[in-house]
Amino acid sequence: MTLLQPSPLGQKKDTRTVGRNFQPIFLIIFTLLMTAGIGVRLAYLQIVQGSRHRERAESNRIRMIPKQPERGNIFDRNGKLLASTRYPRSVYLWPMAHTKPSWSVVGPRLSQILQIPQSEIQEKLEQAGANASAANSSTLIRIARDLNEAQITALKEYQAELKDVEVHAEAVRYYPHGRELAHILGYTRELTAEQLQQKKQQGYRLGDVIGQMGIEKAYEKTLRGEWGGQQVEVDGAGRPLRVLGEKQAKAGKDLHLTIDWDVQKSAEKALGNRNGAIVALDPKNGAVLAMVSHPTFDPNIFSKQRLSKKDWETVQGADHPLVNRALSAFPPASTFKIVTTTAGLESGKFSPNTVLQTYSSLNIGGTRFGEWNHAGFGPLGFVGALQWSSDTFFYQIGRGVGGPTLIEWTRKYGFGKKTGFEFASEETKGLVPDEVWKQKNWKMPWTVGDSINMSIGQGALQTTPLQVAVMFAVPANGGYRVQPHLLKDNEEAKSWRSSLNMKPETIKILRQGLRKVVAEGTGKALNQPTVPPVAGKSGTAEAWQRGVKQNHAWFGAYAPADKPEILVVAFAEHSGGGGGSIAAPMILEIMEGYFHRQSPLKYKKSADGVSPQNNRNSASRRRN
Repeated sequence: MTLLQPSPLGQKKDTRTVGRNFQPIFLIIFTLLMTAGIGVRLAYLQIVQGSRHRERAESNRIRMIPKQPERGNIFDRNGKLLASTRYPRSVYLWPMAHTKPSWSVVGPRLSQILQIPQSEIQEKLEQAGANASAANSSTLIRIARDLNEAQITALKEYQAELKDVEVHAEAVRYYPHGRELAHILGYTRELTAEQLQQKKQQGYRLGDVIGQMGIEKAYEKTLRGEWGGQQVEVDGAGRPLRVLGEKQAKAGKDLHLTIDWDVQKSAEKALGNRNGAIVALDPKNGAVLAMVSHPTFDPNIFSKQRLSKKDWETVQGADHPLVNRALSAFPPASTFKIVTTTAGLESGKFSPNTVLQTYSSLNIGGTRFGEWNHAGFGPLGFVGALQWSSDTFFYQIGRGVGGPTLIEWTRKYGFGKKTGFEFASEETKGLVPDEVWKQKNWKMPWTVGDSINMSIGQGALQTTPLQVAVMFAVPANGGYRVQPHLLKDNEEAKSWRSSLNMKPETIKILRQGLRKVVAEGTGKALNQPTVPPVAGKSGTAEAWQRGVKQNHAWFGAYAPADKPEILVVAFAEHSGGGGGSIAAPMILEIMEGYFHRQSPLKYKKSADGVSPQNNRNSASRRRN
């Protein structure tokens, strides 16, 4: 018989099945849901935001090293190099450098080596877009340019702690003749924040240099060129691995100017340290052969990243060296008698045979108007009046033609408006006063006294040396106003001529009178065997400086008198002397050099460049 064994105390047989089946199902569902979630997230990251993340990854791996274009060279009319490019070293940083922990070391060290405040470096980085909206910028930012040898050595010495710093050669403008062409060539300088905002749409970027004055500004688009650069793959430490792509920078176009370097040098030497200006041009077509303004400056100082205190003092002096005096306005004095002669003859109120008595002074409307020699010259015609620059003769012409006619011819000669010269932003239009202007500014009507003052180039009349040169070109070329210009290939300017529709007899009298000035009158300093026959006119404008009378001296002349090749206007600001004694010898020095180069056997220069009689003849000591 088989005995039944009792079960252990408290044990029961488990007959449930529902709970056991649920656990694996739950695990399967949970796994499926997690997998689906991860898949959706991956799909979102890859499909929806894939391009963004690829861009961010690329920006960490790929960097752009920009290459600045080389500006076009500038040459004179004969191919002499006036402006070119050199390649000094510049310091660059990546835009986010100042946000890294290492900046506490890099910033102060860089500031010390470059002598630039750390705050200024950070400001430049922030300006470049090194913020949250441009956190992935991958273009180098220039911090300093034109490093000296000591700075380059220091950067190498501390390169272990300056890992975010890069040094590259960079194209920088260079002016081999420095001060002698400053007001013609101008200078280039890095864009200011204001200029950058204005120029962004034209493709300019932070760190770009731009023409700020002169030819550099007038022909910026031509000279600038196009940026290029390299796309470089880097490793995690930022070290370049390989070049992925390259776009060659496109150099700017070269310019050939009308300037004659030899004439320019002569003009610089002739003006010397006097404040003033000299303009030389071809009277037939307005091509500018030389343009000098003093005081001047060295445009190379603007190629530096920062100007020193001494440099700033040089360009911000009380005499305003950045101002181009050839384009600034002054009273033209007796050179203006060319216009008064024209107005008198063309009005029909005076004939070519007119002879008027001259006096020590004239009393008109209760005001005494004196003659410059305090004695008068007896009876004179137009030719003799120009020869001796008689004030009382031209007072009578001014009174006879009246203000409106004199003003009309003043404007026909081009005064009171810009000449069309390339430096529009630097050129002043001068001032031709009239009834409307006087009522507006002085609350007074135009009087006969105003006409008399204007007749000798005084009063409120203001003209630039360049405008005066255009005036002299009219009798020189037979009655046409020309457009002064600097670009040699400017065919439009070369061919532009505006006829004043003057009578042949008027032109003849002007040319005879201007020749007599040099042959026998106030310009005898120019009547020398070292140059061909010269025609011209002197002028001495009354002016005061710091309460002391210090007159301006003028002289304008062209040669050869019968077939002019060159026209020169010399202006000496507050010289204290007369046009015949101060300005005429300057013109002689320039013309001697010019014609000696043209015909060295025919025209031999005097030993010191100035003929011995220049400062001794009686006519040249006179006021006019």
